[in-house]
Amino acid sequence: MARKTASKKRSASERGYSDILYEVRDQVAWATINRPRVLNAFREQTLDELIDALRSTRDDPSIACAVVTGAGDKAFSAGGDFYAMKRLNWANAAMWNDRMQGLAMTIRGLPIPVIAMVNGWCMGGGHELALWCDLVIASDNAVLGQTGARVGACPTVGATQYLPRIIGERLAREMIFCARRFTAQDAVAIGLINKCVPQRELRKETLAWCETIKGHSPQTLRMTKKSLNFESDLLYASWQHGMELLAHVW
Repeated sequence: MARKTASKKRSASERGYSDILYEVRDQVAWATINRPRVLNAFREQTLDELIDALRSTRDDPSIACAVVTGAGDKAFSAGGDFYAMKRLNWANAAMWNDRMQGLAMTIRGLPIPVIAMVNGWCMGGGHELALWCDLVIASDNAVLGQTGARVGACPTVGATQYLPRIIGERLAREMIFCARRFTAQDAVAIGLINKCVPQRELRKETLAWCETIKGHSPQTLRMTKKSLNFESDLLYASWQHGMELLAHVW
């Protein structure tokens, strides 16, 4: 089945975004966290804008896939913004958790593949963001890890659910309990990411994967993504439990 004609596209400025860049080009939606000064750490507004941008891809049937990335070459995302996290308490932590889960469910619920294009640091909640995506392509300067044990945060909005399925139970526990970091080269070896390429070739490689996806049946992609996600979507109760635990951290 061929893709339908594209609907009118709106840029990030037209949508009123300040924390992200968003554009649709050649049937690919690009959502870029644009906070390089803080290593693309996200705050509440960042999460809201990512959710809005990615949900909007449903309105454009010509879009074949989406790419999530971070601005600059130092970081994909360092996770939650320090100052935003510092303001959290038991009363308002639920709203933060709802946003995190909302973004995860948005990415997993989209009828198109979502690629994480990882450059530099990919830590904590930023690493969970990559875990929510269908595919991960990283540059050779990327470092992926879970740092919650060092800073008193709990990676219960994706890492505790998906890491055991992706890299195995033992290694997942090691990564979380010991706050292990993996280079992109090691991440490929353990199955944490799909491919590692030289930094200068990251965008080119990502575009090549997008071109491959664009040539395939959108109906098949939609149905197989739904089927692939079905079993892990049954972990919803674990997500709820994880968010309740996380609220007590604040």
